[in-house]
Amino acid sequence: MSYPPIPFLSQSGPAEQAVWIQALSQAMPQERIVSFSALSEQERNTCTVAIVANPDPAQVHALPSLQWVHSVWAGVERLVASLGDSPLHIVRLVDPQLAANMAEAVLAWTLYLHRYMPEYARQQQQRIWAELPYVMPQHRTIGILGMGELGTEAARRLRAADFRVCGWSRRPRSIEGVESFAGDDGLREMLAQTDILVCLLPLTPQTRHLLDAERLGWLPRGARLINFARGAIIDDTALHAALDAGHLAHAVLDVFEVEPPPADGWHWAHPGVTVLPHCSGPTSRETASAIVARHVQAFRERGELPAGVDRAAGY
Repeated sequence: MSYPPIPFLSQSGPAEQAVWIQALSQAMPQERIVSFSALSEQERNTCTVAIVANPDPAQVHALPSLQWVHSVWAGVERLVASLGDSPLHIVRLVDPQLAANMAEAVLAWTLYLHRYMPEYARQQQQRIWAELPYVMPQHRTIGILGMGELGTEAARRLRAADFRVCGWSRRPRSIEGVESFAGDDGLREMLAQTDILVCLLPLTPQTRHLLDAERLGWLPRGARLINFARGAIIDDTALHAALDAGHLAHAVLDVFEVEPPPADGWHWAHPGVTVLPHCSGPTSRETASAIVARHVQAFRERGELPAGVDRAAGY
């Protein structure tokens, strides 16, 4: 059976789009995966599914028969916002490999903070030869904001490294070896005992600037922070102030409200900040394409749609 083509919609450059189209085509050779510009006017009217990565909303709206879109990203807040009240079914990427990649990064940068690597780097610059006191991981509490697929896998990695782990989520969760918190009261209770805070929350209206001056103040003095979620979850002005005041000892930031941060942005030169180029949870094109292929096949053969984004929740 011949199916309508599947457009890959993205605002990335032609080279990046070509790499994705090649990976998707290899995963589903029975389908024709093309860029939006390669579609004829007639084909645009027949497409029922599109694969997207931060697409141009105008291109999505130019496909009148579209029933659903499959994002190759886990974060879909921009896509949800750009489509507004559209009834289009949105599917985000849920990939165990992505969770493993992110958990690896969480463990690596937690160890970076746990073993005082920023402090030792500063001592080297100042030619200071001094050993800092060792803290066993059992005596270090790691708090994770967001206990979905990414947070759960990160918690498992941290527990395997003998850290004490707490997790906060919108709804109560039960994860072996992890003390769970939920709701506003739970957030304050968890932050108050957290030595290293790891943010893995989706960006929604409820989580935007969740970590404001008041909530950052709930952390113990000298706490450290890792943000691998979205920049807007942390109030940037409040973060700057907390670092300047020494309330936070260090922040590892992989995400920012504006990416990359402007050349004159405060983050680059601040001694309490490690800047990363949004690299903590890279998507594997190979495994992502295989997941999309399975979902497309189920749709073609049985009309099944994979689980979609909860518009009200934002993810």
